[in-house]
Amino acid sequence: MPTVARLSLSPVKGLKLLHPESIEIGLDGVPGDRVFYLVDDEGRMVNGKLVGELVQVEARLDAGLDRLTLRFPRDGGGGAVGGVGGGTDGGTVVEGDTRALGAAVETSFYGRPVTGRVVEGPFAEALSETAGRTVRLVRADRVSSACDVLHPVSLLSRGSCEELARRSGDPRLADDRRFRMLIVVDGCAAHEEDTWAARRVRIGDAVIEVAGDVGRCVITGHSPDTGRTDADTLKAIAAYRGAPEGRISFGMYADVVAAGRVRVGDPVTLL
Repeated sequence: MPTVARLSLSPVKGLKLLHPESIEIGLDGVPGDRVFYLVDDEGRMVNGKLVGELVQVEARLDAGLDRLTLRFPRDGGGGAVGGVGGGTDGGTVVEGDTRALGAAVETSFYGRPVTGRVVEGPFAEALSETAGRTVRLVRADRVSSACDVLHPVSLLSRGSCEELARRSGDPRLADDRRFRMLIVVDGCAAHEEDTWAARRVRIGDAVIEVAGDVGRCVITGHSPDTGRTDADTLKAIAAYRGAPEGRISFGMYADVVAAGRVRVGDPVTLL
C-alpha cells in the first residue's frame, strides 16, 4: 500500500524546506506553509528561480504563526542588524514579530494576483544581503495564496523520482526535494500518481481530489542543499515523458475535500 514518505513545507516561499512528521491540512491548505514571500523594490516576486542561494536560509514560525526565525548559513546572509544573534552552527539568526505590517503589495504569481502586506523589522536587510539585491518580506493575505497555483496540495511519488534517475543515469535526480512537493508518497509505481487525476484520495485523516499535473521549471535543476544549478532536470524529464506544447510535467496538484492531519507513514488510499 502507498504511504506518506515525506512532508515538506516552507514558511517563506523559496527558502529551505522543512520536513515535519505531521501537518494539518485545511480546506485552504496548510497553515504555516508559504505564509510569506519575497518581492523586489517594484513589487515583483523574488524566488529560488532568481536567487537559488535562498534555499540555504531556514525559516521557522511559532505555533501562532506570528513569530518568524530565519537562520542563515555560516558564510552568508544577515548583517549586524536588529534582532540578530549567533546560530549554533556559526551562522546568523534573525527573528521578530511578523504582526508589524506596512505597505500593501500586489504581486503577480505567473499572471495570478496575490495580495499581502510588507513585514517590518530586521528581515528585509538580512535577506537582501543573502539575495544580493534589495528584497522585502511580504505576508500573504490568504492561506496558501503564496503557492504557485490555486491548488493547495502537491504530491509526487518516489517511484517517479527513481525512474527519472534511472532514465537519465543521474542518481541525484532521485532526490524528491528538488521538486518541493508538499507530500511525497512511497510504494507506488513510477508516475502512478498521474493516474489519480480527477480521483479522490484519502491521505491520513484528509481527503484530496487530484486536479492535474504540475508544470516544472528550471528550479528543479538546482541542488536542494545549495540552490546552485547542478543538473538539467527539465531535459531529463522531457527525454522520456515528452513536452506537449512545451509543457514539462512531473507530479500532481490537488484540492482539499476534507481537512485532517497527515503524518509520515500514513496510508494513501484511492477512493
